Formats: sequence, structure tokens, C-alpha cells
Amino acid sequence: MSPLRFLTAGESHGPELVVIVEGMPAGVPVDGEAIDRELVRRQGGYGRGARSTKIERDHAEIVSGVARGRTTGAPIAMRIVNRDFANQPADPAPLTAPRPGHADLAGGTKYGLEDFRLVRERASARETAARVAAGAVARGLLAAFGTNLGSYVTSIGDVTATLPAPEDLAGSDLRRLADEAEDDAVRCPDPVASTAMQAAIDVARHDGETLGGVFVAFATGVPVGLGSHVHWDRKL
Repeated sequence: MSPLRFLTAGESHGPELVVIVEGMPAGVPVDGEAIDRELVRRQGGYGRGARSTKIERDHAEIVSGVARGRTTGAPIAMRIVNRDFANQPADPAPLTAPRPGHADLAGGTKYGLEDFRLVRERASARETAARVAAGAVARGLLAAFGTNLGSYVTSIGDVTATLPAPEDLAGSDLRRLADEAEDDAVRCPDPVASTAMQAAIDVARHDGETLGGVFVAFATGVPVGLGSHVHWDRKL
């Protein structure tokens, strides 16, 4: 089996996002509803903007590479319509002032673009919707081998949850924390810390600031010997 590769295209406020997943073997089940559930999951979370919560209703339309619910071995192509495209002006004014901390200046300089909108439309968090769809397909492949994934938040800003170190937990305990986190507004399995995290987000929003965070991501059921220690490009 060759390594999986994905490629995305599309702009934040363009008509749609496109993603192609290459390298999937034939015969792997692909659940369109499971992909859409992951897209809905991406749109959640405390502090999300109005576009994610009120405008977009993401759905991945599979246009190739899947027949009768299983992969064919050909590249898998999916499209996600941007509903907010209908709200955009036909010819928006150029943006000539780069935002600090973003890709505007670097992208404009590299490609000789005077309108930074052309950079930010591509270097946008909206593009991650296409990545989530690709990841959901890959997750189905892992599940076929008994490998499962999970995650949960441990800190946002200066607020840190009171939780055991992940390396001290069994796989079943990690899964329990991840399942508990799914029902939380900030996906933290510590209710006290979650309340404080939401308050910190409110303060940051009021002040026009952003907050960093830390999360745990884990995989259970990973086969021993997967990947290789021999060459750097064969590691996981």
C-alpha cells in the first residue's frame, strides 16, 4: 500500500472547497454520514464565529473514487459547498494592509500579489473543512484495522485542567476522557476547568485577543512495527 496523500483546493469565500485523497486501497468502506458528522464536529466549540454556527451547513459530496459505499482504488474526490459565497460582493476591493501574524505579507511577497485578499482567501481556517473530510476517510481505513483515535483539551490560555498525564493512562481511560469531552463546549473532560476556559474565551473576545491551548491526541490499537526506524521518510 502506498502512503496516503491529500490535496485541497478552493478559497474561503469561493464557491466550494475540493479535496482529493490518493492512495486508498480498494474495498474500504466509506460512510458519507460519518464524514459529515466530523464536519459538524469541526464547526462546534465555544467561541466559534457566526459563519460556522449560523451560515455554513457543511456536507461532503463524494464525486469519485467510491462505488456502492466502498473505495475503488482510484483517487477520492469530494466537494464542500461554501454557502457564504452567495453573500460576497462580485468584485471586492483589494486589501493592501497585511495582518500581523498571518500569511498575508509572506504570501503576497512570494507570489507578487498586491491584493492580500488573494492570500488570506487561501490561507484561511475555512480550508480545514476539506482536511477534515480527508481525515474522516483515512479514519475509516484505520478503523478497518482496529485502530481508533481520540482527543481532548487540557488547557486554554492560562487555564489548565486537573487530569492525569496521558502517558499514565490505559487506552480505555483515554477513550473515556475523550468521550466525556465530546459533550463539553470546549471539549475538556474537567467540568471546573471547562467553565474557567469559557470565561477566559469571553475575556479574550472582549479584548480582541486570541488564546492558545493544549490538547491530547491518541491512537489505540496501532500495530507494533508500523512505519520504520531505518529511514526518516518511512516513519509515521
